[in-house]
Amino acid sequence: MGTIVERPRKNGSTAYLAKISIMRDGKIVHRENKTFDRRPAASAWIEKREAELSRPGEIERSRGSKPTLLDAIVRFMDDSEKDLGRTKRQVLNTIKALPIAQMPCDEIASQDIVSFAKQLLPNRKPQTVASYMSHLSAIFDIARPAWGFNLREQEMADAFKVAGKLGLTSKSDYRERRPTLEELDQIMTHFARASERRRDITPMTSIVAFAILSTRRQEEITRLTWADLDEQSSRIWVRDLKHPRRKIGNDMLLDVPPEAMAIIQAQPRRDARIFPYNPDTVSANFTRAIDYLQIENLKFHDLRHEGVSRLFEMGKTIPHVAAVSGHRSWQSLQRYTHIRQTGDKYAGWQWMEFVTQPPQPVHKRQRVRRYVEPSSPEAQ
Repeated sequence: MGTIVERPRKNGSTAYLAKISIMRDGKIVHRENKTFDRRPAASAWIEKREAELSRPGEIERSRGSKPTLLDAIVRFMDDSEKDLGRTKRQVLNTIKALPIAQMPCDEIASQDIVSFAKQLLPNRKPQTVASYMSHLSAIFDIARPAWGFNLREQEMADAFKVAGKLGLTSKSDYRERRPTLEELDQIMTHFARASERRRDITPMTSIVAFAILSTRRQEEITRLTWADLDEQSSRIWVRDLKHPRRKIGNDMLLDVPPEAMAIIQAQPRRDARIFPYNPDTVSANFTRAIDYLQIENLKFHDLRHEGVSRLFEMGKTIPHVAAVSGHRSWQSLQRYTHIRQTGDKYAGWQWMEFVTQPPQPVHKRQRVRRYVEPSSPEAQ
């Protein structure tokens, strides 16, 4: 039996969503929706469509011609011109193997998405489930306008609301972990020594220092381009800034602190990107170093937290900090305001000179840059 649901539109009019669900042996074997401007038209469509679906083989034929969520995910991953990132690609590949991926796009309702969230929960935290749903929502956002796949954004929005109320999802826990200067000295020394052994290694010393001083996230760093840099005004366009729902096209022109600009200016201009390195490689290098050095509970993202905290310690206001960090909601920066102004603990940081040295021409068998221990006679 079909049903009709009234839904208000933004322009004040009312839409009538006609919904058909057919069950066999206690299971839904077909679900179909269509929106109309008038209730009589919705009622007439339900009557006509139910008569069509009652014919032998019609449900099977109808299902066979419809694109599935799997089709939408594959299309999204194939068509995206931008790097999806390791996490997003991993999440989408996981979803492709789950039952919801086999459902026709126009049959997926909020109940199905909530069931999908419940299926994820036993082995994942609510924060992780929220991340999975957020990545999936990107498919819902563009499937209809881009490819004509009838994934309904409202169903995803309803599912988000229900999942939150049921405790299936939650916001990420705030991390308060900050690296100490002693820990950073260990990390920077480790990477500096590694750069002596291999001339083609990713310059992790520069990237770690830049992550702190610019407050940029790992993948944002590797997307920065020379064309987007305005050296005169010390600002840069940061593309695809992190957003809770939209993952592509969130571009912001943000301030670059002087110390971070000095690191940028020390980079060779041999590529369109300022830091032309793979974000997965950066992540793996950092994780391996932390494990090797036996530094507990430190993640690359904690460097951003350290950078934001530093700006507040220097006495910067919330608007000034947001102009650097890119936080759209000043409320999310409120947790930093308890920090007492203590000045800049990175003033005179011994590693600044190291990461702002322009690279020298490298000849065969010549090292790129030699690190000298601060305590050695050569450093005096």
